Amino acid sequence: MVDKESALEHNISENSSPLEIPRAKGVRDGVWTKRDAEVVEQALDAPPKLKKDATYLLGLSEEAVADAIMAAMPDANLPAYRAKQVHKALYAQHVRDVRDITTLSKQLRQDMHEAGIRIGRSPVHKTVVAADGTTKFLVRLHDDRLVETVGIPALNKSEKERLTVCVSSQVGCPLRCTFCATGKGGFARNLATHEIVDQLLTVEEHFGQRVTNVVFMGMGEPLLNLRNVLPALRSMNKDVGIGARHLTLSTVGVPNTLKRLAERNLQSTLAVSLHAPNQKLREQLVPSAKAYPIEALLDDCAKYFAVTRRRVSFEYALLGGVNDQMEHADELVSTLRKHGHGGAHVNLIPWNSVEGAEFRRPSAAAVRSFKHRLETANVQCTIRISRGLDAAAACGQLRNANQKIPLTT
Repeated sequence: MVDKESALEHNISENSSPLEIPRAKGVRDGVWTKRDAEVVEQALDAPPKLKKDATYLLGLSEEAVADAIMAAMPDANLPAYRAKQVHKALYAQHVRDVRDITTLSKQLRQDMHEAGIRIGRSPVHKTVVAADGTTKFLVRLHDDRLVETVGIPALNKSEKERLTVCVSSQVGCPLRCTFCATGKGGFARNLATHEIVDQLLTVEEHFGQRVTNVVFMGMGEPLLNLRNVLPALRSMNKDVGIGARHLTLSTVGVPNTLKRLAERNLQSTLAVSLHAPNQKLREQLVPSAKAYPIEALLDDCAKYFAVTRRRVSFEYALLGGVNDQMEHADELVSTLRKHGHGGAHVNLIPWNSVEGAEFRRPSAAAVRSFKHRLETANVQCTIRISRGLDAAAACGQLRNANQKIPLTT
Protein backbone atom coordinates (compact mmCIF):
# COMPACT_ATOMS: atom_id res chain seq x y z
CA MET A 1 0.00 0.00 0.00
CA VAL A 2 1.37 3.44 -1.00
CA ASP A 3 1.24 6.02 1.77
CA LYS A 4 -0.24 9.48 1.19
CA GLU A 5 3.17 11.21 1.20
CA SER A 6 4.59 8.85 -1.42
CA ALA A 7 1.51 9.31 -3.59
CA LEU A 8 1.91 13.08 -3.38
CA GLU A 9 5.59 12.79 -4.31
CA HIS A 10 4.73 10.72 -7.38
CA ASN A 11 1.93 13.04 -8.46
CA ILE A 12 3.98 16.22 -8.20
CA SER A 13 7.04 14.69 -9.84
CA GLU A 14 5.12 13.15 -12.73
CA ASN A 15 6.12 14.75 -16.01
CA SER A 16 3.47 13.77 -18.52
CA SER A 17 4.06 15.08 -22.04
CA PRO A 18 1.33 17.48 -23.17
CA LEU A 19 -0.58 16.96 -26.39
CA GLU A 20 1.09 18.82 -29.24
CA ILE A 21 -1.53 21.24 -30.50
CA PRO A 22 -0.40 24.24 -32.53
CA ARG A 23 -0.75 27.71 -31.09
CA ALA A 24 -3.52 29.70 -32.73
CA LYS A 25 -2.39 32.16 -35.39
CA GLY A 26 -1.67 35.59 -33.94
CA VAL A 27 -1.59 34.46 -30.30
CA ARG A 28 1.70 35.28 -28.62
CA ASP A 29 3.11 35.68 -25.16
CA GLY A 30 4.27 39.02 -23.82
CA VAL A 31 2.94 42.24 -22.38
CA TRP A 32 -0.72 43.21 -22.41
CA THR A 33 -1.57 45.45 -25.35
CA LYS A 34 -4.33 47.77 -26.44
CA ARG A 35 -5.48 45.07 -28.88
CA ASP A 36 -5.73 42.56 -26.01
CA ALA A 37 -7.90 45.00 -24.06
CA GLU A 38 -10.15 45.49 -27.09
CA VAL A 39 -10.65 41.73 -27.52
CA VAL A 40 -11.57 41.38 -23.84
CA GLU A 41 -13.96 44.33 -24.06
CA GLN A 42 -15.66 42.70 -27.06
CA ALA A 43 -15.89 39.37 -25.20
CA LEU A 44 -17.39 40.86 -22.02
CA ASP A 45 -20.97 39.57 -21.86
CA ALA A 46 -21.07 39.23 -25.65
CA PRO A 47 -24.07 37.07 -26.64
CA PRO A 48 -23.07 33.82 -28.36
CA LYS A 49 -24.17 33.41 -31.96
CA LEU A 50 -26.81 30.68 -31.95
CA LYS A 51 -29.08 29.19 -34.58
CA LYS A 52 -31.75 31.61 -35.71
CA ASP A 53 -35.35 30.93 -34.69
CA ALA A 54 -34.31 28.28 -32.14
CA THR A 55 -35.58 28.21 -28.55
CA TYR A 56 -33.29 26.37 -26.13
CA LEU A 57 -34.79 24.87 -22.97
CA LEU A 58 -31.75 23.55 -21.10
CA GLY A 59 -30.78 25.87 -18.26
CA LEU A 60 -34.34 27.13 -17.73
CA SER A 61 -36.49 26.74 -14.62
CA GLU A 62 -39.90 25.07 -14.83
CA GLU A 63 -41.61 28.47 -15.03
CA ALA A 64 -39.20 29.67 -17.71
CA VAL A 65 -39.74 26.46 -19.69
CA ALA A 66 -43.48 27.19 -19.71
CA ASP A 67 -42.84 30.77 -20.87
CA ALA A 68 -40.44 29.64 -23.59
CA ILE A 69 -42.89 27.08 -25.00
CA MET A 70 -45.71 29.61 -24.89
CA ALA A 71 -43.59 32.18 -26.75
CA ALA A 72 -42.66 29.66 -29.44
CA MET A 73 -46.18 28.19 -29.66
CA PRO A 74 -48.60 31.00 -28.68
CA ASP A 75 -51.66 29.11 -29.94
CA ALA A 76 -50.89 25.80 -28.22
CA ASN A 77 -52.75 26.58 -24.96
CA LEU A 78 -50.94 23.81 -23.08
CA PRO A 79 -51.90 22.87 -19.50
CA ALA A 80 -49.42 23.88 -16.80
CA TYR A 81 -48.36 20.32 -16.02
CA ARG A 82 -46.77 19.99 -19.47
CA ALA A 83 -43.95 22.32 -18.43
CA LYS A 84 -43.34 20.11 -15.41
CA GLN A 85 -43.05 17.07 -17.65
CA VAL A 86 -40.63 18.83 -19.96
CA HIS A 87 -38.55 20.13 -17.05
CA LYS A 88 -38.24 16.61 -15.63
CA ALA A 89 -37.23 15.28 -19.03
CA LEU A 90 -34.44 17.85 -19.24
CA TYR A 91 -32.73 17.25 -15.91
CA ALA A 92 -33.82 13.80 -14.69
CA GLN A 93 -34.10 11.90 -17.96
CA HIS A 94 -31.38 13.73 -19.91
CA VAL A 95 -33.33 13.77 -23.18
CA ARG A 96 -31.47 15.22 -26.15
CA ASP A 97 -34.40 16.02 -28.44
CA VAL A 98 -37.93 17.25 -27.71
CA ARG A 99 -39.19 14.40 -29.88
CA ASP A 100 -37.83 11.99 -27.24
CA ILE A 101 -40.02 13.31 -24.40
CA THR A 102 -42.31 10.28 -24.23
CA THR A 103 -44.62 11.79 -21.61
CA LEU A 104 -45.87 14.14 -24.32
CA SER A 105 -48.03 13.07 -27.24
CA LYS A 106 -46.25 12.36 -30.50
CA GLN A 107 -48.09 15.20 -32.20
CA LEU A 108 -47.13 17.71 -29.48
CA ARG A 109 -43.50 16.65 -29.70
CA GLN A 110 -43.54 17.15 -33.45
CA ASP A 111 -45.26 20.53 -33.11
CA MET A 112 -42.62 21.66 -30.61
CA HIS A 113 -39.83 20.58 -32.92
CA GLU A 114 -41.38 22.39 -35.89
CA ALA A 115 -41.74 25.51 -33.72
CA GLY A 116 -37.96 25.53 -33.27
CA ILE A 117 -37.92 24.31 -29.67
CA ARG A 118 -34.66 22.55 -28.90
CA ILE A 119 -33.24 20.93 -25.77
CA GLY A 120 -29.78 22.40 -26.25
CA ARG A 121 -27.66 19.24 -25.98
CA SER A 122 -24.42 18.89 -27.95
CA PRO A 123 -22.82 15.67 -29.24
CA VAL A 124 -19.54 14.37 -27.85
CA HIS A 125 -16.92 14.49 -30.60
CA LYS A 126 -14.22 12.61 -28.71
CA THR A 127 -13.58 11.14 -25.26
CA VAL A 128 -10.14 10.69 -23.68
CA VAL A 129 -9.82 8.61 -20.51
CA ALA A 130 -6.81 8.91 -18.20
CA ALA A 131 -5.38 6.08 -16.14
CA ASP A 132 -6.95 7.48 -12.96
CA GLY A 133 -10.42 7.51 -14.50
CA THR A 134 -10.48 11.24 -15.18
CA THR A 135 -12.26 11.71 -18.51
CA LYS A 136 -11.99 14.59 -20.95
CA PHE A 137 -14.85 15.24 -23.36
CA LEU A 138 -14.48 17.24 -26.54
CA VAL A 139 -18.00 18.51 -27.15
CA ARG A 140 -18.98 19.60 -30.64
CA LEU A 141 -21.04 22.78 -30.63
CA HIS A 142 -23.61 23.84 -33.21
CA ASP A 143 -21.01 25.95 -35.05
CA ASP A 144 -18.61 22.96 -35.22
CA ARG A 145 -16.18 24.36 -32.69
CA LEU A 146 -14.98 22.12 -29.88
CA VAL A 147 -15.11 22.89 -26.18
CA GLU A 148 -13.61 20.69 -23.47
CA THR A 149 -15.05 19.54 -20.17
CA VAL A 150 -13.63 17.09 -17.64
CA GLY A 151 -15.24 14.51 -15.37
CA ILE A 152 -13.23 13.69 -12.24
CA PRO A 153 -14.34 10.61 -10.29
CA ALA A 154 -13.34 9.84 -6.70
CA LEU A 155 -9.91 8.30 -6.15
CA ASN A 156 -10.89 6.08 -3.23
CA LYS A 157 -13.87 4.06 -2.07
CA SER A 158 -14.63 6.34 0.87
CA GLU A 159 -15.56 9.09 -1.62
CA LYS A 160 -17.14 6.86 -4.27
CA GLU A 161 -20.23 9.07 -4.52
CA ARG A 162 -18.12 12.13 -5.34
CA LEU A 163 -18.02 13.17 -8.99
CA THR A 164 -16.66 16.55 -10.02
CA VAL A 165 -17.13 18.22 -13.38
CA CYS A 166 -14.78 20.94 -14.58
CA VAL A 167 -16.84 23.06 -16.97
CA SER A 168 -15.84 25.59 -19.59
CA SER A 169 -17.47 28.99 -19.92
CA GLN A 170 -15.97 30.15 -23.22
CA VAL A 171 -14.67 28.60 -26.42
CA GLY A 172 -11.02 29.41 -25.82
CA CYS A 173 -9.92 32.37 -23.71
CA PRO A 174 -8.74 35.91 -24.53
CA LEU A 175 -6.65 36.41 -21.35
CA ARG A 176 -3.63 34.29 -22.48
CA CYS A 177 -2.04 33.51 -19.11
CA THR A 178 1.47 32.40 -19.99
CA PHE A 179 1.32 29.01 -18.24
CA CYS A 180 -2.16 27.99 -19.46
CA ALA A 181 -2.88 26.05 -22.65
CA THR A 182 -6.35 27.45 -23.36
CA GLY A 183 -5.29 31.01 -24.14
CA LYS A 184 -2.62 29.80 -26.56
CA GLY A 185 -5.34 28.17 -28.63
CA GLY A 186 -7.13 31.45 -29.24
CA PHE A 187 -10.60 32.77 -28.40
CA ALA A 188 -13.78 32.27 -30.43
CA ARG A 189 -16.85 33.15 -28.36
CA ASN A 190 -18.78 32.89 -25.10
CA LEU A 191 -20.78 29.77 -24.36
CA ALA A 192 -24.55 29.95 -24.04
CA THR A 193 -26.25 28.87 -20.81
CA HIS A 194 -27.48 25.61 -22.31
CA GLU A 195 -23.98 24.82 -23.61
CA ILE A 196 -22.59 25.16 -20.08
CA VAL A 197 -25.26 23.06 -18.36
CA ASP A 198 -24.95 20.45 -21.12
CA GLN A 199 -21.39 19.71 -20.00
CA LEU A 200 -22.61 18.63 -16.57
CA LEU A 201 -25.24 16.30 -18.06
CA THR A 202 -22.65 14.84 -20.44
CA VAL A 203 -20.47 13.85 -17.49
CA GLU A 204 -23.42 12.37 -15.60
CA GLU A 205 -24.37 10.27 -18.62
CA HIS A 206 -20.86 8.92 -19.06
CA PHE A 207 -20.30 7.97 -15.43
CA GLY A 208 -23.87 6.86 -14.75
CA GLN A 209 -24.12 8.87 -11.55
CA ARG A 210 -24.99 12.33 -10.33
CA VAL A 211 -22.41 15.09 -10.34
CA THR A 212 -21.75 16.28 -6.78
CA ASN A 213 -19.36 19.19 -7.43
CA VAL A 214 -18.90 21.70 -10.22
CA VAL A 215 -15.83 23.88 -10.77
CA PHE A 216 -15.76 26.59 -13.43
CA MET A 217 -12.09 25.97 -14.13
CA GLY A 218 -12.24 24.71 -17.70
CA MET A 219 -11.73 26.77 -20.84
CA GLY A 220 -12.36 30.49 -20.58
CA GLU A 221 -12.76 33.25 -18.01
CA PRO A 222 -16.21 32.88 -16.36
CA LEU A 223 -16.49 36.52 -15.31
CA LEU A 224 -16.31 37.61 -18.94
CA ASN A 225 -19.51 35.65 -19.53
CA LEU A 226 -21.66 36.35 -16.48
CA ARG A 227 -24.79 36.76 -18.60
CA ASN A 228 -24.65 32.99 -19.23
CA VAL A 229 -22.60 31.72 -16.29
CA LEU A 230 -24.98 33.08 -13.64
CA PRO A 231 -28.08 31.42 -15.16
CA ALA A 232 -26.05 28.20 -15.52
CA LEU A 233 -25.13 28.35 -11.84
CA ARG A 234 -28.78 28.86 -10.95
CA SER A 235 -29.80 25.88 -13.06
CA MET A 236 -27.11 23.59 -11.61
CA ASN A 237 -28.27 24.53 -8.12
CA LYS A 238 -32.06 24.67 -8.53
CA ASP A 239 -32.80 22.40 -11.49
CA VAL A 240 -30.07 19.78 -11.21
CA GLY A 241 -30.00 19.95 -7.41
CA ILE A 242 -26.34 20.55 -6.58
CA GLY A 243 -25.79 22.48 -3.35
CA ALA A 244 -24.62 26.06 -3.90
CA ARG A 245 -21.50 25.52 -1.79
CA HIS A 246 -20.52 22.65 -4.08
CA LEU A 247 -20.34 25.08 -7.01
CA THR A 248 -17.04 26.95 -7.47
CA LEU A 249 -16.53 29.94 -9.73
CA SER A 250 -12.88 30.57 -10.61
CA THR A 251 -11.52 33.82 -12.03
CA VAL A 252 -8.19 35.42 -12.79
CA GLY A 253 -9.92 38.76 -12.26
CA VAL A 254 -11.91 41.04 -14.55
CA PRO A 255 -12.34 44.72 -13.57
CA ASN A 256 -15.78 45.72 -12.24
CA THR A 257 -17.20 42.19 -12.22
CA LEU A 258 -16.69 41.20 -8.56
CA LYS A 259 -19.08 43.96 -7.53
CA ARG A 260 -21.72 42.57 -9.90
CA LEU A 261 -21.13 39.12 -8.50
CA ALA A 262 -21.37 40.34 -4.91
CA GLU A 263 -24.73 41.97 -5.63
CA ARG A 264 -26.10 38.52 -6.46
CA ASN A 265 -25.05 37.35 -2.98
CA LEU A 266 -24.31 33.84 -4.22
CA GLN A 267 -23.56 31.09 -1.73
CA SER A 268 -21.21 29.47 -4.22
CA THR A 269 -17.45 29.50 -3.69
CA LEU A 270 -15.34 32.16 -5.38
CA ALA A 271 -11.76 31.15 -6.19
CA VAL A 272 -9.38 33.86 -7.41
CA SER A 273 -6.35 32.80 -9.43
CA LEU A 274 -3.51 34.86 -7.96
CA HIS A 275 -0.35 32.94 -8.99
CA ALA A 276 2.07 35.62 -7.78
CA PRO A 277 2.65 37.67 -4.61
CA ASN A 278 3.33 40.99 -6.34
CA GLN A 279 2.28 43.01 -9.35
CA LYS A 280 5.53 42.75 -11.34
CA LEU A 281 5.65 38.96 -11.30
CA ARG A 282 1.89 38.63 -11.77
CA GLU A 283 2.01 40.73 -14.94
CA GLN A 284 4.66 38.37 -16.32
CA LEU A 285 2.49 35.32 -15.64
CA VAL A 286 -0.95 36.89 -16.12
CA PRO A 287 -0.54 39.71 -18.69
CA SER A 288 -4.11 40.95 -18.13
CA ALA A 289 -3.04 41.95 -14.61
CA LYS A 290 -1.70 45.12 -16.22
CA ALA A 291 -5.33 46.23 -16.56
CA TYR A 292 -6.33 44.97 -13.12
CA PRO A 293 -3.46 45.42 -10.61
CA ILE A 294 -3.16 42.95 -7.75
CA GLU A 295 -3.86 45.69 -5.19
CA ALA A 296 -7.19 46.54 -6.82
CA LEU A 297 -8.10 42.88 -7.25
CA LEU A 298 -7.47 42.04 -3.59
CA ASP A 299 -9.33 45.14 -2.44
CA ASP A 300 -12.32 44.07 -4.54
CA CYS A 301 -12.09 40.59 -2.99
CA ALA A 302 -12.29 42.18 0.46
CA LYS A 303 -15.37 44.14 -0.61
CA TYR A 304 -16.88 40.93 -1.97
CA PHE A 305 -16.44 39.29 1.44
CA ALA A 306 -17.93 42.33 3.20
CA VAL A 307 -21.11 42.00 1.14
CA THR A 308 -21.49 38.22 0.93
CA ARG A 309 -19.71 37.08 4.13
CA ARG A 310 -18.28 34.33 1.93
CA ARG A 311 -14.50 34.13 2.14
CA VAL A 312 -12.62 34.12 -1.15
CA SER A 313 -10.13 31.32 -1.72
CA PHE A 314 -6.96 31.90 -3.72
CA GLU A 315 -5.34 29.66 -6.31
CA TYR A 316 -1.60 29.70 -6.76
CA ALA A 317 0.02 27.74 -9.62
CA LEU A 318 3.54 26.81 -8.54
CA LEU A 319 6.11 27.22 -11.33
CA GLY A 320 9.54 25.74 -10.66
CA GLY A 321 12.10 28.49 -9.93
CA VAL A 322 9.64 31.25 -10.84
CA ASN A 323 7.20 31.75 -7.97
CA ASP A 324 7.86 28.82 -5.63
CA GLN A 325 10.69 30.16 -3.48
CA MET A 326 10.48 30.95 0.24
CA GLU A 327 10.63 34.67 -0.42
CA HIS A 328 7.56 34.29 -2.62
CA ALA A 329 5.72 32.47 0.15
CA ASP A 330 6.64 35.17 2.67
CA GLU A 331 5.55 37.94 0.32
CA LEU A 332 2.29 36.13 -0.44
CA VAL A 333 1.48 36.01 3.28
CA SER A 334 2.28 39.71 3.61
CA THR A 335 0.21 40.66 0.56
CA LEU A 336 -2.83 38.69 1.70
CA ARG A 337 -2.70 40.14 5.21
CA LYS A 338 -2.28 43.67 3.91
CA HIS A 339 -5.64 43.39 2.13
CA GLY A 340 -7.52 41.61 4.89
CA HIS A 341 -7.16 38.05 3.59
CA GLY A 342 -4.95 36.62 6.32
CA GLY A 343 -7.59 34.01 7.10
CA ALA A 344 -8.10 33.00 3.48
CA HIS A 345 -7.47 29.55 2.07
CA VAL A 346 -4.74 29.10 -0.56
CA ASN A 347 -4.92 26.22 -3.04
CA LEU A 348 -1.44 25.34 -4.30
CA ILE A 349 -1.37 23.87 -7.82
CA PRO A 350 1.90 22.31 -9.06
CA TRP A 351 2.12 23.41 -12.70
CA ASN A 352 1.00 20.90 -15.31
CA SER A 353 3.01 20.68 -18.53
CA VAL A 354 1.72 22.74 -21.45
CA GLU A 355 3.20 22.63 -24.94
CA GLY A 356 4.60 26.02 -25.89
CA ALA A 357 5.13 27.21 -22.30
CA GLU A 358 8.72 27.38 -21.04
CA PHE A 359 8.16 26.49 -17.41
CA ARG A 360 8.96 23.45 -15.33
CA ARG A 361 6.99 21.56 -12.73
CA PRO A 362 8.24 22.24 -9.17
CA SER A 363 9.78 19.44 -7.14
CA ALA A 364 7.71 17.73 -4.48
CA ALA A 365 10.11 19.10 -1.87
CA ALA A 366 9.61 22.67 -3.10
CA VAL A 367 5.83 22.29 -2.98
CA ARG A 368 5.90 20.90 0.55
CA SER A 369 8.27 23.64 1.71
CA PHE A 370 6.04 26.35 0.24
CA LYS A 371 3.00 24.85 1.94
CA HIS A 372 4.83 24.57 5.27
CA ARG A 373 5.94 28.20 5.04
CA LEU A 374 2.36 29.38 4.57
CA GLU A 375 1.05 27.18 7.35
CA THR A 376 3.74 28.42 9.71
CA ALA A 377 2.33 31.90 9.09
CA ASN A 378 -1.19 30.56 9.90
CA VAL A 379 -2.37 30.66 6.29
CA GLN A 380 -4.54 27.65 5.49
CA CYS A 381 -3.53 25.85 2.35
CA THR A 382 -3.90 22.60 0.46
CA ILE A 383 -2.07 21.04 -2.48
CA ARG A 384 -4.24 20.14 -5.44
CA ILE A 385 -3.51 16.64 -6.66
CA SER A 386 -3.26 16.74 -10.46
CA ARG A 387 -5.78 14.47 -12.17
CA GLY A 388 -5.85 13.38 -15.80
CA LEU A 389 -2.30 14.38 -16.72
CA ASP A 390 -1.91 11.60 -19.27
CA ALA A 391 -5.06 12.76 -21.07
CA ALA A 392 -4.04 16.45 -21.03
CA ALA A 393 -7.11 16.96 -18.84
CA ALA A 394 -5.39 18.48 -15.80
CA CYS A 395 -5.66 22.08 -14.64
CA GLY A 396 -4.36 24.48 -17.29
CA GLN A 397 -4.04 21.83 -20.03
CA LEU A 398 -7.33 22.24 -21.92
CA ARG A 399 -6.79 23.24 -25.53
CA ASN A 400 -7.73 21.90 -28.94
CA ALA A 401 -7.13 22.79 -32.56
CA ASN A 402 -10.84 23.47 -33.14
CA GLN A 403 -11.64 25.96 -30.41
CA LYS A 404 -10.79 28.76 -32.83
CA ILE A 405 -11.23 27.09 -36.22
CA PRO A 406 -14.43 25.04 -36.72
CA LEU A 407 -14.31 21.40 -37.78
CA THR A 408 -15.00 20.83 -41.46
CA THR A 409 -16.08 17.18 -41.30
